[in-house]
Amino acid sequence: MKSLPVYLPENAIAALTEIGGFIAETSGSVEAAMAFVDRIERRCHRIGDVPRGGIARPDLGDGIRMVPFERSAVILYRLTDDAVEIVNVFYGGRDYQAIIGGE
Repeated sequence: MKSLPVYLPENAIAALTEIGGFIAETSGSVEAAMAFVDRIERRCHRIGDVPRGGIARPDLGDGIRMVPFERSAVILYRLTDDAVEIVNVFYGGRDYQAIIGGE
């Protein structure tokens, strides 16, 4: 499969902003928070290189796939006809199954 562009909708961007704020607050380092969020964003965009590489999670929604990130975050995405859509990013052991089920 060819490489696909990756789209981060507003809710995914908001999740990254929230993660960055949490890390900055708990670690006391804005730089560490920004670096972590930057790494997550880069990982999101690399999903487009191997879009079927994530673990299929139909229990979380139609076409949902999951990629773990650095043992502390989970990226959920789905394939469209011509792109990868990041559904959401969860950090720190949040119960993403319960959260995404309520969306």
